[in-house]
Amino acid sequence: QVQLVESGGGLVQAGDSLRVSCLASGRTSSRLVMGWFRQAPGKEREFVAAISWGGMSTSYTDSAKGRFAISRDNAKNTLYLQMNSLKPEDTAVYYCVAASGTRLGGRIGDYAYWGQGIQVTVSS
Repeated sequence: QVQLVESGGGLVQAGDSLRVSCLASGRTSSRLVMGWFRQAPGKEREFVAAISWGGMSTSYTDSAKGRFAISRDNAKNTLYLQMNSLKPEDTAVYYCVAASGTRLGGRIGDYAYWGQGIQVTVSS
């Protein structure tokens, strides 16, 4: 089992930057693909970004490209999402996810492990 705990969310203004983190524990010796999803009020949960175990491969949803950057520090068992030029439409609960294997999936079913989620609110 893998446990994921997000941190770093909060309230920011449009145009600001914010970095959310995810600390993994448990079976972290496995080579896990990790990523982020988000769910805005009244909307379906959607893929944001994913990163391979070694960090050499990344994948982003179109709305995140050029503004968000996913990274990881395996020595610290920590995943990051740096979000720049934030917009009100980025307001959502952000979920950290992990999966065994090498595929950078973009579907909810691609990830077996989920954090509890953390709120990010962007005011206009």
